[in-house]
Amino acid sequence: MNKLPLHKRVQILNLLVEGNSLRATSRITDCSINTVTKFLVDIGQAAGDYQDAVFRNLPCKRIQVDEIWSFCYAKKKNLGYVKKPVLGMGDVWTWTSICADTKLVPCWRVGERTKHMAYEFIKDLSTRFKNRIQLTSDGYKSYLDVVEAVFGDDVDFGMMVKVFEDETKYRADTIDVSTKAIIGNPDPNHISTSFVERQNLTMRTNIKRFTRRTNAFSKKIQNHTHAVSLHFMYYNFGRIHKTLRVTPAMEAGISDHIWNLEEIIQLFDKNSN
Repeated sequence: MNKLPLHKRVQILNLLVEGNSLRATSRITDCSINTVTKFLVDIGQAAGDYQDAVFRNLPCKRIQVDEIWSFCYAKKKNLGYVKKPVLGMGDVWTWTSICADTKLVPCWRVGERTKHMAYEFIKDLSTRFKNRIQLTSDGYKSYLDVVEAVFGDDVDFGMMVKVFEDETKYRADTIDVSTKAIIGNPDPNHISTSFVERQNLTMRTNIKRFTRRTNAFSKKIQNHTHAVSLHFMYYNFGRIHKTLRVTPAMEAGISDHIWNLEEIIQLFDKNSN
């Protein structure tokens, strides 16, 4: 990958973070699909490692969490037709978080939608902050036990519960929304998942494999994870948030400037030396 000219790597990276699939990127840049895939793996790994290291002792106070669905290789309902099993195939859930004030995404995790994965996600999230936080989740029941197990009473935790007209539909109308305090004394005016749900929409827009009804879905769970890490690297450090007029990392005091694509590429170059 080091033999690929910098301008070509910048072009590939720019296409990937703006929502192009691997094969579309390959065609536009006139690079082989193997080259583009290897670049995603290398830069995604470097981006994930960097963010894991620097997102510590954060000043965030209000955190929202949610889960977003996607799939790898085949949807769960079609696994019976798969002749050769693939690691991680089926429904894939990305657990996401966001700081309501800085819009920073400090933590995420790719896996199943299970109580164990909820625990791993919340446990990781709990290590990121230097002060007590107010945490809001949706009505997923596993959060009730997991948040208490991880934080004890050292958190202000509330839930926003939505009731849909028909949850089996692809799109269902919301017929009721309620909020309730679970642990501590969360501010009822800030028991909300609006920001994290909006962030999920950003993921569906800017990560091609999250787009519904496309053939660009993930074929390998590892590449899926690297794509998510790369997306959040660019979102946190390289893209100006329209409301903040700076990047989330700048608003959180982690960075003092807007990262360009060359700087993101340098993360891998430093790791490979």
